[in-house]
Amino acid sequence: MSARQKYMTKSEIAAQFIQEQILSGEAPAGTQITTKAVSSAIGMSETPVREAIKSLAAEGWLTHAAHHGTVVATLNSGQISEIFELRGLLNQQAVKRGQSSFGAERMAKIDENIARSEKAVADNDHSAYSGLNREFHDLLCNTPEAEWTYRMFSILQGQSAVFRHGFRAIPDGLRKSLDAHLAIREALAKGHFEDAARLAYEDEVSAGQRLIDTLRHEDGQDHS
Repeated sequence: MSARQKYMTKSEIAAQFIQEQILSGEAPAGTQITTKAVSSAIGMSETPVREAIKSLAAEGWLTHAAHHGTVVATLNSGQISEIFELRGLLNQQAVKRGQSSFGAERMAKIDENIARSEKAVADNDHSAYSGLNREFHDLLCNTPEAEWTYRMFSILQGQSAVFRHGFRAIPDGLRKSLDAHLAIREALAKGHFEDAARLAYEDEVSAGQRLIDTLRHEDGQDHS
């Protein structure tokens, strides 16, 4: 158990386990999540697991489906478009509010993220890039000046994280995403925060469209 996990409550550990199942693809959209199954999988009593499921439902990771109980959330194309536009607006606002937080330490973390992202792109590793993409936007949004903006963004991340494969069907999808991150990084390094904020918005909106295109490609449905 890591140092971070030692300070997590049981319900937080259970929530993290469920999130990891979703993000790894082990529990795709529509998968039933039961208190008993999670409790058995992680060797924990059902009470904190029940609390974790309730919390994740409030954040949009899970939803209640008639006759199926609690399941991993699914979204249609209109909802995806709306969520990613809101994500973009929150990224834009966070960058504007958090200007003073983009000092040497945070920029070094962004550079490290981009270096690891370059490797993921070179390896065509969609799974690794998905996590790094999430981390990159956390670095943009999670600043002391944008605390509530980040909280709202985190909820929307939960809503859209069930579709972690949004780059797969688009040729050079990973490369296009990383190029957008590089442009944001360049604007931040120059202190051009308005440009960085605009680019962050555009990156999220483009990601939403990639996701919609991916879903249509995979199952031939409109998802509207």
